[in-house]
Amino acid sequence: MQKYATVVCVVCTVLSALLVQLSQQEESLFKINNRSTVDPCFCELSGQVDDCDCKIESVLTFNNLHIKPRLTSLLERDYFKFYKINLNRPCPFWADDGSCAFESCAVCPCSEDMQWLDEIPCGLKEDHQEETLSDKYSLPLNTAKEDCEDRTTEEIRLSALDTTISQKDKAAFESWQEHDDAKMDFCEPQDEDPSNMEYVDLTINPERYTGYKGKSPRRIWNSIYRENCFKPDQEITGYQSFASKRFVKASQYLAGLCLEKRAFYRLISGLHSSINIHLCAKYLLSEGNLGQQVWGHNVEEFQRRFHPKNTKGEGPIRLKNLFFTYLVVLRAIDKVAPILKDEKFYSGIPNEDEDVRATVSNLLKVIRTFPNHFNESAMFQGDPLQAQQLLEEFRTHFRNVSRIMDCVGCDKCKLWGKLQTQGLGTALKILFTPATRRKPLRLKREEIVSLFNGFGRLSSSVKELEKFHQLIHEGKKDKKPAVRNGFF
Repeated sequence: MQKYATVVCVVCTVLSALLVQLSQQEESLFKINNRSTVDPCFCELSGQVDDCDCKIESVLTFNNLHIKPRLTSLLERDYFKFYKINLNRPCPFWADDGSCAFESCAVCPCSEDMQWLDEIPCGLKEDHQEETLSDKYSLPLNTAKEDCEDRTTEEIRLSALDTTISQKDKAAFESWQEHDDAKMDFCEPQDEDPSNMEYVDLTINPERYTGYKGKSPRRIWNSIYRENCFKPDQEITGYQSFASKRFVKASQYLAGLCLEKRAFYRLISGLHSSINIHLCAKYLLSEGNLGQQVWGHNVEEFQRRFHPKNTKGEGPIRLKNLFFTYLVVLRAIDKVAPILKDEKFYSGIPNEDEDVRATVSNLLKVIRTFPNHFNESAMFQGDPLQAQQLLEEFRTHFRNVSRIMDCVGCDKCKLWGKLQTQGLGTALKILFTPATRRKPLRLKREEIVSLFNGFGRLSSSVKELEKFHQLIHEGKKDKKPAVRNGFF
């Protein structure tokens, strides 16, 4: 009994020490809010996340201590670092007018003439997919027994049901299935012709500032916000101002939108903010004579994009929207966990695949412990017909955003823009696609890869906010950038 009491005492002591350590870690993370007077960029980063039952402090702690370290190691694995994409699709909305001439805009694909092509696991090159047809298109054998005693052999032969399925018919069934699945997607399909697709190693093509700027990227984001984000009703005061001005404060019209339409704007704004944070954190600070480039945090550029004075007060709100987008994708991964637990994460390397499955399983368990997940069930409620119509409108708007990414003139920006848009679209597909036993939710490999990499980008952005706040607080000055004033 005394031995048992001693063990209990030791356990309690260890737990107490861990709680104290966690409390100290959380306190250090929360300094981003307690010192918000240092820089107005962070003035909104405290308290409740808009349209969510969660505080920003909780997201900061959970991400920086538990999610970011696990994601960083996972996304370096073969299954997640090779992304298949077509970077040559033409812009469907206007003539290409903004190709980037900088060397930093180029993407190095895994083409056949490259010696390291063999580094792509065989399982990925073969596009191995263990997909099966849904019950809707499966044709079970007719096992009913008939009394044929009075029928001749010829009669039986002539009246027999041919249950064989030709390869042509099977291909047609698969095409029907893909058509049905595509209707539920929130993103435009990558490409119907596999020959147009090529693998890109994301680890050697990192997202960072490329110098892509000017009219072309401004046109991209203006098209996304002004033509695809939902607009307030014309009866609302200030609508004419919204429709005519180039710059509109979100707070001036979000109040006139329903939850779903506000959520759409916050998702796009959060994604945009995340991309901007990446570019500020991986900025070309100097370029030596021997071609040695120094990349790092550009505080001046960060403040240019998010300081209230430079954004008419919108910058801090945009940073806050990052947390909304983060919570939506976090919830999607939690919701799809049962499917991911059965995923093989096949690359053709057994030990690698087993390790990836274990790492994903651990990540999913950690995500499940988050106490304040986004509540998607609050959206698209009310009258069923109106809710379905709004959902279809929501899906159509987001598909347009995914198509606009083909208009990006910088290949590297296009790569990461398309990947992160597909990741967010996959999250929306998970949250708002009704799945039944007869028609379960199915995810392609590219969707899984984009979902995790997109979440990894959001996770990195949340972590980088702490670094930028630290740099601003310490008054550190970065080296003079080699390139400046980018937009995308």
